[in-house]
Amino acid sequence: MTELLAYFEKELPHINGFLDEETAKLAGLVKGVARHVLLAPGKRIRPVLTILSARGLGYAGDDIYPLACSLELLHAATLLHDDILDDADLRRGVKASHLVFGTTETILAGDVLLALANRIGADYGKSRISSILASGIMATAEGEILEIAHISEPRVDRDTYMEIIIGKTARLLESSCRIGAALACDDRDLEDAVGNFGLNMGIAFQLVDDALDYESPSGDTGKPEGGDLKEGKVTLPLILYLEMLQDDEAERLLSGIKTRTLSDEQRDHVLAEIRRHDLGGRTRQYAADYIEKAKMSLEPLPDSPERRVLKQAADFVLTRSK
Repeated sequence: MTELLAYFEKELPHINGFLDEETAKLAGLVKGVARHVLLAPGKRIRPVLTILSARGLGYAGDDIYPLACSLELLHAATLLHDDILDDADLRRGVKASHLVFGTTETILAGDVLLALANRIGADYGKSRISSILASGIMATAEGEILEIAHISEPRVDRDTYMEIIIGKTARLLESSCRIGAALACDDRDLEDAVGNFGLNMGIAFQLVDDALDYESPSGDTGKPEGGDLKEGKVTLPLILYLEMLQDDEAERLLSGIKTRTLSDEQRDHVLAEIRRHDLGGRTRQYAADYIEKAKMSLEPLPDSPERRVLKQAADFVLTRSK
């Protein structure tokens, strides 16, 4: 992991510097919101994936940073809108933007960040880049819509769960890798290779994130403990638990989740049972399979420090504790 940490340490000042400069230019109504969400502590995995993908395919230009940061702008916009939809209290360990600045300001800030990301992509003059950005935005929106529908009618359905996490998380990581490849070359096979890496890594990333929701206290993750259950989200650890129950027990629990009538005692019981059966650990095992697929996807790439770092980044996903 030494190369991975060194790479992040080298690139983060460029990424954070660009985000600081761009958000400082925004209009006063939305500037505070944008800076609140973008300058809070974050992994910056999406822009780093863009940089690694481009550099791994031979791109050496310093103009990579605006493009890489466009993915962080897109991601931040989805977080702002997502927190409003979920009525979330925390984001990255700090108070959610809509509670600090107001819902109207937060929605507008999300819209501005989406527009800014698209403008940055268009400035590179390559239609493929604009297409990838648009596809990433559309997939994320579709994932969120599907999740909202699933919350309104929760059920034990692994296929729907996978569609949701692919849309709301994995496609944007796929886009992060594809956009770096599109800047570096016009070889669609190589773009597909890094794109498949990002997709599979993104699936694993969300699986681990969903496991963490049941494994770790809020002080570690920056969001409420068992928050997915409180929000009515049926993620894989909960699906695995529901599959262990008798049909009538599972139906009663799903009914309580749907109507938001679970008591604190009932939620604590579900949380304790998921931990007792180590269903977070089982979820991580599924994630490990996708990490192996991700690393195999990189085989067409030439050997380089960036390819090694991409593989290390994939392995790091499985060890996340926050």
